[in-house]
Amino acid sequence: MFEKIREIIREQLNVDEDSIAMSTHLMKDLEADSLDAVEIIMAIEDEFEIEIPDEQAEKFQSVGDIVKYVEDQTNEE
Repeated sequence: MFEKIREIIREQLNVDEDSIAMSTHLMKDLEADSLDAVEIIMAIEDEFEIEIPDEQAEKFQSVGDIVKYVEDQTNEE
């Protein structure tokens, strides 16, 4: 799960995958802006065939937050 999400983030932000860890903060560490965040969320939704509500996406701070949410959603199915 983490590997796939890391790959999506790497592609969207064009950063080295070694700079992406579970504790990596999207805005502070990777300098993602709100448009980047929306594109990452959309790519994750497409990859995992899930829907992430905007109010939930706004709560994501770290890569780990995203991984945990996606794991929770995909395990419910």
